[in-house]
Amino acid sequence: MSASKTETSTGKAGSWRPWIWVPTLYLAEGIPYVIAMTVSVVLYKNMGLSNAQIAFYTGWLYLPWVIKPLWSPFVDMIRTKRFWILAMQLAVGASLAGVALTLPATDFVRYTLAFFWLMAFASATHDIAADGFYMLGLDAPQQAAFVGVRVLFYRIATIAAEGGLVLLAGLLEKHGYPAAGAWSLTFTGAGAVFLAFFLYHFFVLPKPAEDVSAPWDKSKNFLAEYFRIITLFFRRGDIGLIICFFLFYRFAEAQLTKMVVPFLLDTPAEGGLGLTTAEVGVIYGTVGVMALMFGGLLGGYVIYRNGLKFWLWPMVFVMHLPDLIFVYLSHFQPQNLWLVGSAVAVEKFGYGFGFTAYTVYMLMVSQGRYKTVFYAVATGIMALGMMIPAMSSGWIQNMLGYKNFFIWILVTTIPGFVVAAMVKIDPEYGKKLKKEPRG
Repeated sequence: MSASKTETSTGKAGSWRPWIWVPTLYLAEGIPYVIAMTVSVVLYKNMGLSNAQIAFYTGWLYLPWVIKPLWSPFVDMIRTKRFWILAMQLAVGASLAGVALTLPATDFVRYTLAFFWLMAFASATHDIAADGFYMLGLDAPQQAAFVGVRVLFYRIATIAAEGGLVLLAGLLEKHGYPAAGAWSLTFTGAGAVFLAFFLYHFFVLPKPAEDVSAPWDKSKNFLAEYFRIITLFFRRGDIGLIICFFLFYRFAEAQLTKMVVPFLLDTPAEGGLGLTTAEVGVIYGTVGVMALMFGGLLGGYVIYRNGLKFWLWPMVFVMHLPDLIFVYLSHFQPQNLWLVGSAVAVEKFGYGFGFTAYTVYMLMVSQGRYKTVFYAVATGIMALGMMIPAMSSGWIQNMLGYKNFFIWILVTTIPGFVVAAMVKIDPEYGKKLKKEPRG
């Protein structure tokens, strides 16, 4: 078979080059997740909810990502990944429109949370399909090489959501719109963006030959095959260490991330820094995320050059030590925006650099015949590791105050170091590998 024919059938080269679809696919994957996890926090803070309420309510939005392995085999076995990507982008757009319509209602918390949950469910399903599509469209060396690219554009999505949407809502408030009206217009625009994603991907996503319904034993009933596939991931000998790594590598950051925005928005008398919504959009959602993005891109590059095993420990330290910055900010409460922005940027860079190790580790343990399901299971356990600490973070912060809360965060980095010391890493995984000639 000729090289050109092989490339066309796999979708890994030719006119469907990864640069055409990988960046926009991970923009579409990142935006709804960030809206659910971070933008919703700013929204509800502006609407007057307490930190404990915000952490508890928005913490539940992790649930679709936690339980998505339960329906990942259906995504693998029914229709194509391309079909699921397009359908879920439409569903996300409709859910965002639902949030926009119900924000002005008296009982807005109940209605908006319902639409946020629907958006989160659609987004989690989109993640299953998109991550599976990523592994179908790229070979192993390309997967490692494009980790930095997917992280980069996922972080650009974070800027668009944390920075762009929050800044837009803040500017609308400054121009006289009430909080509900400002956020309603903002979410209307976000819904329109997802309609545009659907139209773009309908035309540009490749149709690789491998993107077919996963095979299953027709001699067995569907449910038996479903449970067989979903449990394959847990039959490996080192599954205990893998689960511990997924749950505890980001244990501190799961709590920190949920409380940073309330800390920046709360007044100095309440222990915060007293920033406006627009300032949070710039400092945390734009400058901070650009640092996060650069850290992730650099992390992907260095792993591609030297492998995950070589860089794991440097990434653990770079990820956790900058948490000290919030101890400083909470004790001295500086009002200089340049200083606050620089401090947030340093912490975000460390998180982005260190999180790359987590991403590559998930890819490493998800290889196999049912890699889409395996990766969905891995990300589901990851989401559980974020959900439980995040839900309790508001209560802990209320009990301790911001100063002691950030000291508590430093203590909770210890499990991240412990699990990094325990896991086994393939010394060659993630390195730039010599490609075999095709044709």
